[in-house]
Amino acid sequence: MIVSLETAEGGKAGVLTEVTRDIAAKMIVEGEASLAPSAAATAFRASLAAAKQAADQAAAGARVQFSVLTTAELNKLKGVADSLKDTA
Repeated sequence: MIVSLETAEGGKAGVLTEVTRDIAAKMIVEGEASLAPSAAATAFRASLAAAKQAADQAAAGARVQFSVLTTAELNKLKGVADSLKDTA
């Protein structure tokens, strides 16, 4: 986990990014990033987990579930619904 530093090419300081060890080492040596503090890395991973959970819930809500009923099951449900209407 690295945190970006401001660079002459317009690099924005303070952006957390998870990269491979090789890329992190290269960016640190080139002065483009520094190693992120462990608290910042933990918070970043927690926010990613929360975002993934929210996306999973949204995807689950978008799915349509249905059941295939036999004619007998449908008639039985209609009968129950009719009896509930009569008692109401």
